[in-house]
Amino acid sequence: MNPDIKDILLKYWGYSAFRPLQEDIIRSVLSGYDTLALLPTGGGKSICFQVPALAMEGVCLVISPLIALMKDQVEQLRSRGVDAAAIYSGMSNSETELTLDNCQHGNTKLLYLSPERLLSETLRERLAHIKVSFIAVDEAHCISQWGYDFRPSYLRIAEIKSLYPNIVIAAFTATATPLTRDDIIKKLEFKQHNVFTGSFNRENLSYLVYHAYDKNSRLTEILKNSHGSAIVYAKSRKATADISGYLNKIGISADYYHAGVAMALRNKKQQDWIRNKIRVMVATNAFGMGIDKPDVRVVVHMDTPDSLEAYYQEAGRAGRDGGNSFAVLLYQNQDISELRKRPESSFPPVNEIRKLYTSVCNFLGIPIGAGNGISYDFELTRFLSKYELKPLPTLACLRVLEAEGLIELTDSVFIPSRIHFVGRQEDLYRFRVESPRFDPLIKVILRSTEGAFERFVNISEPDLARKTATRTEDIVKALVYLDNLGVISYAPRKDTPQITFLNERIPSEHIEFDFAFYHKRKQLYETRIEAVINYITRQHTCRNVMLLSYFGEEAEVRCGNCDYCRSRNKLDLNEMEFNKYIACIRKALSENPVPIEGLAQLVKLTEQEKLLDIARWMLDNRELTLTTDGKLKLTSIE
Repeated sequence: MNPDIKDILLKYWGYSAFRPLQEDIIRSVLSGYDTLALLPTGGGKSICFQVPALAMEGVCLVISPLIALMKDQVEQLRSRGVDAAAIYSGMSNSETELTLDNCQHGNTKLLYLSPERLLSETLRERLAHIKVSFIAVDEAHCISQWGYDFRPSYLRIAEIKSLYPNIVIAAFTATATPLTRDDIIKKLEFKQHNVFTGSFNRENLSYLVYHAYDKNSRLTEILKNSHGSAIVYAKSRKATADISGYLNKIGISADYYHAGVAMALRNKKQQDWIRNKIRVMVATNAFGMGIDKPDVRVVVHMDTPDSLEAYYQEAGRAGRDGGNSFAVLLYQNQDISELRKRPESSFPPVNEIRKLYTSVCNFLGIPIGAGNGISYDFELTRFLSKYELKPLPTLACLRVLEAEGLIELTDSVFIPSRIHFVGRQEDLYRFRVESPRFDPLIKVILRSTEGAFERFVNISEPDLARKTATRTEDIVKALVYLDNLGVISYAPRKDTPQITFLNERIPSEHIEFDFAFYHKRKQLYETRIEAVINYITRQHTCRNVMLLSYFGEEAEVRCGNCDYCRSRNKLDLNEMEFNKYIACIRKALSENPVPIEGLAQLVKLTEQEKLLDIARWMLDNRELTLTTDGKLKLTSIE
């Protein structure tokens, strides 16, 4: 008999009740149904697979695309007393083998894997001997060619069913259009169409879009007229530092964050922000995933995102505690022009992709026929310098190689040093007696860690040095020596991006591109770009209504809080009157500009004041502009 799921929730998370839909989703999985759950950012989707994993016998396989999220969830689960583990790029073979041994013979309840790891024949052979309860697919939109973050390795997840023919698959995502949802169900070979959809409506979040001639000034105004913690997203690393410096100069405490900052410093910056030592974090979109800070009051985008899915996720980091919050997007006409150019730069010519593939292989020293399944440290800055390459085109080529299933690219993720005691406790005791010079170090490790005989545990060489009154370099030498003796298995820290080759290196001219699919992906990207442009420039629709419509949800009424609604609320007109005058003005100006007095003549005298109020409103909202000779014309955004 399965444990009661409410008892599990209370024991491990301290909650006495589930959020809306969580219990329904969990009971669907426990009943043996393939399940797709769409829960917006902050909706508690992790609990929907973690609770049934604890209620069922065996190990839940969690497929997740981001190492940082895997590590974060594993650490959180272990802090709650749940035995969880992960296998990802950068782990040693011995660490991977021990993790799988614990899944097969130990008490591991959740095993996190990247989809690329799932393709390994060695891993599949081991999984065949592990009792798997069910498969949870996180960020499931990655499986769909219609999704904004498609990953070809996700398409292979369904293959695992050959090992477990009756296995249940539970898929989770925060952002999926109706087309993407249907594709997820098809690609994962669901036995039934079983979908739970949480509302994308965030009643406490006001979406505001402003045209800003000076973005820094507008940002200042926003932050000075709001309270609480804030995130400011910028597109470049340099911009994060520049904006942070500007805010500090005007008396607003801020710091910056991007993947190029050393991990120890990144962690400090993040903790200072979480603890409200600084108010504003200015960051690239590398910031935010897995960070649980519920009291963010403002999220500002200084640059235009390239999809509404990404924007919704990033904006949704505001107001997770239910308090009134703001998601602000600032733009200039130039931003719209640059958005329209992105598809060309994001889908480079095939000859450039082939050339870059060769350069990467040469940089890493991979000969033809080698590299299959091997992960390599990849220092992008040194690579760019050596081959005199520009960052953005290079990253675009790398992403295409990833989308074609040739490589897996991970951002810089800090993996601390780990150790595992290889033998039994009595073997270690005997070694300590025979080699007393290592006894102080081993004692400190045993006192500072828990479970080092069963699995790899994190250590800090500087911390061990401090506790043993030794130099850090001497601690490292001792750990390496103990590793060579077979007393421990020692995996030094990593803090560099990783490239994993999913196939052996081949001559670049032998790379086969699916040109039809490549062009289709480009068209889909262009469609998403146009959706963003429409969201930014369309001034006569509620922002919330537009977002809900994009995700296939119908809004019954305007939100009343977005920039459109706030401006619209100032007009003393009902919806029917408002729409009538808007249509009248648009029709009158559809061919040629018209003088203001000429516009007034379109309606009877008693309605002229209302129509002119609408015209002024349209001018304020940049739907209309004045020509040099004082006529009104419809605004066109280039």
